[in-house]
Amino acid sequence: MENLEQLIAAAHAMRGRAYAPYSNFTVGAALLAADGAIYTGCNVENACFNLGICAERNAVFHAVASGAREFVVIVVATENGVSPCGGCRQVLSEFSPQMTVIMVDAAGHMRQATVAELLPDAFEPAQLNP
Repeated sequence: MENLEQLIAAAHAMRGRAYAPYSNFTVGAALLAADGAIYTGCNVENACFNLGICAERNAVFHAVASGAREFVVIVVATENGVSPCGGCRQVLSEFSPQMTVIMVDAAGHMRQATVAELLPDAFEPAQLNP
């Protein structure tokens, strides 16, 4: 993938912008839309813990607010290369269940899976109208 290095660099850069004074667990994300645009996000914590937002959802919401609806790949950068949380998996699945998720750590190690692999049997929009 030609944009992979750019996406990884953007995700790592977003880690540096994260606001995580409570967990000290910084996360950056870079989302590639089908049209080639890149949308970024970082986690933002709040003293009222449930009001924070994950980097992945921040990137998706930024993209949607800009008019994008189709996504190809998201890179998630953390210190230890963890996968997106369940809530983020559900949001990613809403738009692109077959999107590639690349998880990178601070040392540059990476692994990948599709959203569908990370969230089998996801709740889908079609289930709202049985």
